[in-house]
Amino acid sequence: MKTVKVLSKGQIVIPVAIRKKYEITPGTTIQVFEYDNLIYLVPPAKDALKAAMGCLPDRPSLSDELLTERKKDFAE
Repeated sequence: MKTVKVLSKGQIVIPVAIRKKYEITPGTTIQVFEYDNLIYLVPPAKDALKAAMGCLPDRPSLSDELLTERKKDFAE
């Protein structure tokens, strides 16, 4: 874990190893959000679709549940 100091204007310096790893250069837009008492800095994804793949669980499938319910409705 790296430690950084907050400057007078609320700025921080991201360590060079992390900037290189995530290709953060001057002008890069980074998302900032918080959850509980944690602050996250999220660099842009190189391929947003690839990054999003797999973020949702396979099950339960709401479409499967809907189709099952519809089949029951038609069977009655």
